Amino acid sequence: MDAAPVSPVSVSVPRLHELLGEFPPPTLVDVRRSDAAGKDPHRIRNAIKRDPEAIDAWAGELEPWRGVVVYCVRGREVSQNAAATLAARGLDARYLEGGLEGWRAAGGPTRTPQAPTRWVTRERPKIDRIACPWLIRRFVDAEAQFAYVPADRVRSYAAETGMTPYDIPDVEFSHVGPECSFDAIIHKYKLEGPDYAALSTLATIVRAADTNTLALAPQAHGLLALSRGLSRVFADDLMMLRWGMLCYDALYAWCRETASGTQPQRSGAGPR
Repeated sequence: MDAAPVSPVSVSVPRLHELLGEFPPPTLVDVRRSDAAGKDPHRIRNAIKRDPEAIDAWAGELEPWRGVVVYCVRGREVSQNAAATLAARGLDARYLEGGLEGWRAAGGPTRTPQAPTRWVTRERPKIDRIACPWLIRRFVDAEAQFAYVPADRVRSYAAETGMTPYDIPDVEFSHVGPECSFDAIIHKYKLEGPDYAALSTLATIVRAADTNTLALAPQAHGLLALSRGLSRVFADDLMMLRWGMLCYDALYAWCRETASGTQPQRSGAGPR
């Protein structure tokens, strides 16, 4: 017997603004058809672009612990069907009321998309090599791509593919003095100051665990143990990265709670 169709659930523009300020924010997906996106390439900031006709091919890539908000041009059939399809797969998926046009009418900013950044580092990641991708995808480039290769292949692989090497000696994103590659990315993209107090807390924990200066933060012991455990659970590095993202989402949510001094409330945009 076929399952009953799932009715799509909407989210208003003001509510989406609120959700994007919470953590983890929902995954924002631009599902406009190719002709519409071709005429107007601008997107809501941090939105990833996916083909609504190929939803079965990419739905499994979405992080299941995060809510999903999809949008099309006006919030009608395309995004409503996408939201219903994703919800039927068990995701907490909604469509944006009014779509991209509604977002703009309310003064919401958009951006011209750039090609995804591409990064490569040593295989069998532990702390920095999971933490850095998390930092990049959450704060710099939601569509960033990552590769893990043998240590002696990182430089040549980067040269062959044009990818940016990180967390190896003598590259831009590496250890400098007492700081680790996570710190280098924070400095490069200016993720510092009062607005990033929670990120500063997390950076201290990552640095302590990654550089074996565990006295810097008591949480570093747990992060080190968790990172070693991930490498035992996952033989595939990209699968390790996928679920490592959840670990850093959780740790950063705790850092936000600590920085604000308040108990965070569930946004309703996570798993059911």
